[in-house]
Amino acid sequence: MLEVKHLSKEYPTPRGGLPILSDVSLSLARGDAVSIMGPSGSGKSSFLYVVGALEPPTSGTVTLDGQNPFTMPERELAAFRNKQIGFIFQDHCLLPQLTVMENVLTPTLVAGAGTTKGDELERARQLLDTVGLTARSEHRPAELSGGEKQRVALARALIRQPLLLLCDEPTGNLDHISAATVAELLLELHRQQETILVVVTHSAELAAKFPVRYELLEQKLVRGQ
Repeated sequence: MLEVKHLSKEYPTPRGGLPILSDVSLSLARGDAVSIMGPSGSGKSSFLYVVGALEPPTSGTVTLDGQNPFTMPERELAAFRNKQIGFIFQDHCLLPQLTVMENVLTPTLVAGAGTTKGDELERARQLLDTVGLTARSEHRPAELSGGEKQRVALARALIRQPLLLLCDEPTGNLDHISAATVAELLLELHRQQETILVVVTHSAELAAKFPVRYELLEQKLVRGQ
C-alpha cells in the first residue's frame, strides 16, 4: 500500500519558499496503476521524487508498505529504496560502459555488495526475454535504439521485484511506434508483477491507457474523468 497524506513541497528561493505541491493525498494498493498529467512546471516530477523517497516533503507523510522512508537512517533508506521502488526516467539513465545484462543487474549488485546470485541472473534473463532483448544482452547502450534503451530501463526497474514502480515521462523521447511498444510492455509487466504503478506524462495517449487518471493543477492532484 502507498499512502500519501497532505503532502506539500516547496523549494527555497531568495524571495522565500516556492510552493510546488500543496495538500496532495493519494492512496494506492498493490496492482493499482495511475497516470498523472499536468503542464510543465506543475510538479509532476517533484511528486515522483518525494513519493520515491529521493527528496523529503516539506510537510505531510509518505508511507509504503506501512513504512515511512523519511524516518530511516540514510543507509537504511537507500536499501529500502533499492528493494521497494523501481524508477524509469525519460532519458533511461543507462551506464554506457556496461552491457545490457550488466545494466539490468546493477540494482542487485548494489544490494549484494558486488555479487549476483543465480536466481537474480535468471530473473534478468527472463525480463530481457519479456522485453524482447535477449539477443542484445551483451550489447552496450550506444548500440541500441531509443526504444530498446527504455526497454532495458524497464527490465532494470523490475529486477528486484519492487512494490512501487515510478515512471517519469517513460515515452517522452520515443517515436510513436517505440512509445506504443514501451507502453504496452510497461502495463503488461505491471500486471504480471502486481506492482503499484505511477506514471507522469505529457502524453494524453499514454495517460488514456490507464484505468485511473489524475492531473496536477495549481499544486493540487485532481482526479480525471
